[in-house]
Amino acid sequence: MAFNGGKKVKRPVRGGVIAALDVGTTKVCCFIARVEDGGALRIIGIGHQISRGLRAGTIVDMDAAEQAIGTTVHAAEQMAGETIREVLVNLSGGQPLSHTINVEIPLGGHEVNDNDVRRALGQARQFQGASDQELIHSLAVGYAIDGNRGVRDPRGMSGDKLGVQLHTVTAGSSAVRNLTTCIARCHLEVESFVVSPYAAGLAALVEDEMELGCTLIDMGGGTTTISVFVEGKCVYTDCVPVGGGHVTNDIARGLTTPVAHAERMKTLYGSAIANVADEREIIDVPQVGEDEPAQANHVPKSLLVGIIQPRLEEIFELVRARLEVSGMGKVAGRRVVLTGGASQLPGTRELAQLILDKQVRLGRPMRIDGLAEATGGPAFSTAAGLLAFAVQSHAELPGFSAEAEPPKHLWGRVNLWLKENL
Repeated sequence: MAFNGGKKVKRPVRGGVIAALDVGTTKVCCFIARVEDGGALRIIGIGHQISRGLRAGTIVDMDAAEQAIGTTVHAAEQMAGETIREVLVNLSGGQPLSHTINVEIPLGGHEVNDNDVRRALGQARQFQGASDQELIHSLAVGYAIDGNRGVRDPRGMSGDKLGVQLHTVTAGSSAVRNLTTCIARCHLEVESFVVSPYAAGLAALVEDEMELGCTLIDMGGGTTTISVFVEGKCVYTDCVPVGGGHVTNDIARGLTTPVAHAERMKTLYGSAIANVADEREIIDVPQVGEDEPAQANHVPKSLLVGIIQPRLEEIFELVRARLEVSGMGKVAGRRVVLTGGASQLPGTRELAQLILDKQVRLGRPMRIDGLAEATGGPAFSTAAGLLAFAVQSHAELPGFSAEAEPPKHLWGRVNLWLKENL
């Protein structure tokens, strides 16, 4: 079974039900899917509503978050006609950190078997990160035999040394614990955590993009998360604590209008890039504390775009800086996929192309049946990706398992030695 943050992810069985819970800063979404022939998934239940009690992906009000999660899951259960007990959950808070670890173990010239792979991965598992960090992912990125890299599956190959490169992701323990507690208060158990950009990438990227190298930018309400895929693997993730909600707040402050009206104006009239006609188009802006429509301000659309564009530029400049510092800017190639609710603003793709100097397209969930048009847009990529993770995690090489942990009793240690050496 695949290892993810210390837990075994259950293998999906035909006719079984999988539930995904996307807990975001601006919305909570729950997808329930049934597993069909060949591991295909069909959505049978959907629930989503405005999020409460979260800021930048982290819980700040336990009661409000619990109510939002409980209501969303109940709506999905009603539609599916199923009661769920376990959910796969996204993680965008807790400032997830990426680490790359290289480990080598001696082989003594014999053929590599499952035990050797587990032994190498078991050594890498000793990596804990800082004491206030919790391990979320341990993904085998690549293997090497006697220093020869690029090995996809080392089993059956012979050599003196087996090397493994691991991409691990850790996140703040308190943020993870608080989210786990909140979900437990809704009488649910977390089957596995998946960092948001990894999940969104599994849903929105095509096979060639994953293989040739691609950067995915998931633009949420409170955070913008980044993942880099190369040779079919996720090799880097990062998070910028700025998102679409900050654009809305900028509009509310700049035009002294209520936040709800700012969101409406952003959706109806907003654009990431200025246009010549913007000066001629006039928008009514209701003022804070004023009830009568007659009291509304009348401003040109260019003023609204002038507030939106600098904030989006800041987001893409922060993303570019993170990629350059990590060295992943070149590794990922020239392909970028934008997804997430905040990526839907007109002109966002063109602005990203300008600042990142890469080819950019807008991504939406793929590979999952039963999604209506309203729930098949970029805002639902993470939720769909959580379901894809449940299926994909079993198609990989054996990851960490209980066997990777050294047995505590003498007889168990003797058995393990006999397995590995005879």
